[in-house]
Amino acid sequence: MSEHIAVIGAGFAGIAAATSLAQMGHEVTVFEKHDGPGGRARKFHHEGFTFDMGPSWYWMPDVFENYFERFGSSVKEEYNLVRLDPSYRVYFEDGPLDIPASYSEMKTLFETIEKGSGEKLDIFMDEAEVKYNIGMSKFVHMPSHSAFEFAELQTAKDALKLHLLRSFSSYARKYFSDPKLLQLLEFPVLFLGAKPEKTPALYSLMNYADTKLGTWYPMGGMHEIVTAMQRVAEKQGVKFEFNSTVEGVELSNKEITHLKVNGALRSCDAVIAGADYHHVEQHILPPEARTYSEKYWDKRTMSPSSLLFYLAVDKEIPELQHHNLFFDADFGKHAVEIYDTNEWPDKPLFYACCPSKTDKSVAPEGKENLFLLIPVAPGMKEEEGTREHYFNLIMERLEKHVGMNVRKHVTFRRSYAHKEFIEDYGAYKGNAYGLANTLDQTAFLKPKMKSKKVSNLFFAGQLTTPGPGVPPSLISGQVAAKEVNKLIGKRVLVSS
Repeated sequence: MSEHIAVIGAGFAGIAAATSLAQMGHEVTVFEKHDGPGGRARKFHHEGFTFDMGPSWYWMPDVFENYFERFGSSVKEEYNLVRLDPSYRVYFEDGPLDIPASYSEMKTLFETIEKGSGEKLDIFMDEAEVKYNIGMSKFVHMPSHSAFEFAELQTAKDALKLHLLRSFSSYARKYFSDPKLLQLLEFPVLFLGAKPEKTPALYSLMNYADTKLGTWYPMGGMHEIVTAMQRVAEKQGVKFEFNSTVEGVELSNKEITHLKVNGALRSCDAVIAGADYHHVEQHILPPEARTYSEKYWDKRTMSPSSLLFYLAVDKEIPELQHHNLFFDADFGKHAVEIYDTNEWPDKPLFYACCPSKTDKSVAPEGKENLFLLIPVAPGMKEEEGTREHYFNLIMERLEKHVGMNVRKHVTFRRSYAHKEFIEDYGAYKGNAYGLANTLDQTAFLKPKMKSKKVSNLFFAGQLTTPGPGVPPSLISGQVAAKEVNKLIGKRVLVSS
């Protein structure tokens, strides 16, 4: 039985949910407040430059390949994907270190830094691969409505291999002691929303994704993924309505019957909210339809926000790679400032993406496209001059490492932080990555995918299962679609 499903938000989760439901035979409309798709992965142009606004790391290529194959296509058919080598460059206080794409070269690199660590890396990666395979084949595809989903015997046995009760920090130190190696292993975890000592060792799977599966880039920019997803969705029959803000809902018998879109009522049989979970509950649903209170949300541990700078540079910067991590400051102190004391960092770590190193289409010839990111605590208030202070702070360090004055060659600059994340996405406390993946916010302990108060409302994206990041959001949308389809199947049984 075909029913009309409304999807709120055309980000990765929303498009994935819509495309899956359309393939199942349903009529699907995606309502998006912006003038195009992508959500946090939107893009903008300026005088020959193309800037990706959000995600810039392409990891877990198997998730994207599986996604497009599901709809009769492939990554190769949709966009040109290239593997980066080196995967990225890390600037420590004593100079840069390139992280090779080759695993054998990676082992050699580890060995030169800490004797015996090459063999230990094999053991660490073997365990990380087990976690990745179990996690990606089973756990991330669970809707996590309750703990009973994890009670099946084999599932429980698999869970023991995931080291859920051990911290990432202690787990990594079981194998390695050199500070540089530990920072290399811990940096992917930093963006999961908690310090390594509060993040389950499960997330060493991210190191497997990084080191073994590789760091990739879709030529034309990360938004090419969004464009491909929209193209595939429309082939399945999905309708997109842009510049369409969902302002409220009409309820009957604890079901949504209509969405209020740009002041008009639009009927629907079920809804998947791919927009910010907190925003949908607190600003779109009426009080009686909210599962969680404002107090509940305030107690959640959020992932970091970001202070971003998009720069057009009228000169090439030879010393930069595509991805550059600046670890020339105290890693631990910055983590405390983000997660514990919630203050603006004194001397932050930061990230610089220079996609023009790989892709000449994103910047005019002889120029560089530069994206700078500082992880900062969510919910921060800005004083006048905050952005200027941090821009100069990190540019001084970048210029020191690359050996040239970059600022005098900046012809365009745009900044983006908490205020814009809230205005553009309704992001709770201006977070950039969603809910932190701490042990008490993992799996069925996250905000539920299915509303407890509204029987035909489901959520997808980075504030519910499986968690933050582009690949998890793709999976989240597909899992939510499956749950909606189950609901519709039950209705058919009841009506017959």
